[in-house]
Amino acid sequence: MARLSDAAEEVIRGEMRAYAGTSTYLELIRRNKRRSALLIVFMVLLAVGIGVVVGLLFGGFANPESVTMQPGPGIPEPSRMPLLLSAFTGGAIAFFVALAGAAWSWNSGAKAVLAIVGAKEVSRELDPELFNVVDEVRVAAGLPMPRVYLIPETALNAFATGRDPEHGVIAITSGLREKLARDELQGVVAHEMSHIRHLDIRFAMLMATMAGLIVLACDLFWRMVWHSRGFVGGRNSKEAGGRIVIWIILMVVSLVLAIVAPIITAIIQMAYSREREYLADAGAVELTRNPQGLANALRRLASDRDPHVDLANRGTAHMYIVNPLRKAMRSGHSIDSLFASHPPIHKRIARIEMLMR
Repeated sequence: MARLSDAAEEVIRGEMRAYAGTSTYLELIRRNKRRSALLIVFMVLLAVGIGVVVGLLFGGFANPESVTMQPGPGIPEPSRMPLLLSAFTGGAIAFFVALAGAAWSWNSGAKAVLAIVGAKEVSRELDPELFNVVDEVRVAAGLPMPRVYLIPETALNAFATGRDPEHGVIAITSGLREKLARDELQGVVAHEMSHIRHLDIRFAMLMATMAGLIVLACDLFWRMVWHSRGFVGGRNSKEAGGRIVIWIILMVVSLVLAIVAPIITAIIQMAYSREREYLADAGAVELTRNPQGLANALRRLASDRDPHVDLANRGTAHMYIVNPLRKAMRSGHSIDSLFASHPPIHKRIARIEMLMR
């Protein structure tokens, strides 16, 4: 059986003691699905909320009297309808832009990722054993046969992509194919098949697209506000004063959004990624009924002396079964932070081996 250092194995045993002895893979799957759904809702609300704020503020800039004018003798109650309309318009635009971005990633995302890492499709004739393993797992999952790709890397790693189960792709590195035993390879394939089965590919592309659009929108908002300073003015001093006040508010809000929104977006996106890794681990156990195979595979991946995938980047790192970047390699895959794309590997192994108790 593959083993980590004695200290790492003790950490794993400590993590296992934190779980109830009655936990099952079905319970873990349900829990991770609930948490993932909540994170998607938070991301959508963040995108729409930013659109509402932007629309509201620009509406105030275009109609300063609705913000600054107060009712009094001979002065009617100012109408708030332009502000409400602007807020609704901003939220609607943000929602439909997010949908458009998701549609693009739906159609083009998988091909782009495979091209980036230089993956080549493998036929059954070239590697019948690998195809037998994939076929066993896809039958257990009740899915169509995915296309199988080989990444020309010595590192031990793998990922799944494709917009739906009918277009699923499993890509593994040549190093993983050469060094893992059959039951370990089956555990990794089952993990990636679970990503396909649970539509993680679809949701990951959606989350990545929305995160990118939120950051882009906040940066664009700040630039628009900054360059609009030359248009501050009005028909009279009161209107001009109102516009100046609103422009200052716009400037402050745009700066806050440009700094804070990307951080919140990254936290939500990475939390989602960690939950889906836990979900895929539990799903792999459901498909293989062999927790030890995946646990041993993760041990091998954690102790790999050359785990860095040269063509991986921060935009694709979350797709891999373990983080392929040098930072993760130096930490021994033990990073446990809000900005980590993967859970610490010792926690993943503990959750899997807990299912054998």
